[in-house]
Amino acid sequence: MRFLAVKGSSRVKGNILLPGDKSISSRSIIISAISRGKTTIRNFSFGKDPLNTINVFRRLGVKIISDRPSKTVIVFGSGLSGLKKPKGDIFTGDSGTTLRLTLGVLAGQDFSSTLTAGKSLSRRPMLRVTAPLRKMGADIKSRLGPCGSKMEEYAPITIKGGCLAPITYRLPVASAQVKSAILLAGLYANGKTRIIEPLKTRDHTERMLRLFKAGIKTGRHSIVIENKGELRSPGRILIPGDISSASFLIVLTAILPGSSILIKNISLNPERSGIIGVLKRMGADIRISSRGMAGFEPIGNISVRSSQLKGAVINKKEIPSLIDELPVLMVAASFAKGKSVFKGVDELRAKETDRITSMTRNLKKMGVDIEVVNSAGSEKILIRGGAPLTGAKVSSFGDHRTAMSMIVAALAAEGATFIDDISCINKSFPDFLSLLKALIR
Repeated sequence: MRFLAVKGSSRVKGNILLPGDKSISSRSIIISAISRGKTTIRNFSFGKDPLNTINVFRRLGVKIISDRPSKTVIVFGSGLSGLKKPKGDIFTGDSGTTLRLTLGVLAGQDFSSTLTAGKSLSRRPMLRVTAPLRKMGADIKSRLGPCGSKMEEYAPITIKGGCLAPITYRLPVASAQVKSAILLAGLYANGKTRIIEPLKTRDHTERMLRLFKAGIKTGRHSIVIENKGELRSPGRILIPGDISSASFLIVLTAILPGSSILIKNISLNPERSGIIGVLKRMGADIRISSRGMAGFEPIGNISVRSSQLKGAVINKKEIPSLIDELPVLMVAASFAKGKSVFKGVDELRAKETDRITSMTRNLKKMGVDIEVVNSAGSEKILIRGGAPLTGAKVSSFGDHRTAMSMIVAALAAEGATFIDDISCINKSFPDFLSLLKALIR
């Protein structure tokens, strides 16, 4: 296990170009693989999750060429029904996007396959995606286990696809991964599949499917997809910079006096950039410029200057647009004057680790006044910020976002902080530490 010693920093300054968005990179592989034609993907993220997606679809018979120095991947699409039955089980690593979205594709194939997962992903709930796919006609068997007082399903998962029926499905949990799995399965159904989501979630899949000429229509709270034949590759895709990766640098700049950074060509998808609005509400000096489109995704430049933050209330309806950024937002709240309230954060317990537990334990060790309150069957987090944080021995819990959030906290704290097991950072942002080193002044 690798420990990292972090001492408080004076400031950060610089201009940054970040690797491509992890979620969009994985989706680009999946959708390119089941389309017709060659797709060249630029500014691809070479974190562990997208690499797992590449490995999965290579196992399914798709020719994929990757070139890390140029951040380019070329996918030679096999078409909707051109995937091959794999020899043996397929390992998806700890990528929830890879596992859940691949299940949607495999629901429409005429062969059986088994998807296995890493230690972390094997503990994450899968009934939320297997249930609707069964309703469509897929034959699915999974590992059963307890989840509180209920039974849940977990990887490994064996799925036998075939002729699917369209469904109308209301998402019981706001999840872009579940929505995407159903949309991909809907490409194989005979008729219109309709998804109703109570809270709007990230729409990368819908945007990309539209780019590939899928029969998809989106409304305020619903999405309809229809099988209208083969998907057609647009030829080239440019992946915008990852807003989730940027969030750690944005918060660090905001809480370190004398700091300023400019992040170029970053994703500004409104269903992903909720952290910008929350931080502005807290008083952060954040400005957006050079807005444009990277083919199908809005992008722009983000400039940030250090600010005196104040507490804020984050409501449940905002959570889907910043679910991955909540750990580092909790760090921002720890340095903000006054009380911050994070409502409806229950889904944090179903991530790579229980992020409510990981962040509250770590921040308490650094002197933060933080508590978790259960109210009307839903959890909220209260943080009374503004007091100096002090270095401590903390844990990543094997979770990349917890690890990077604690590094941000440590850089703005007094004294030294020791963080265990930072290798998990490679899941999404392998260049995080080297980039920080170049920014610290």
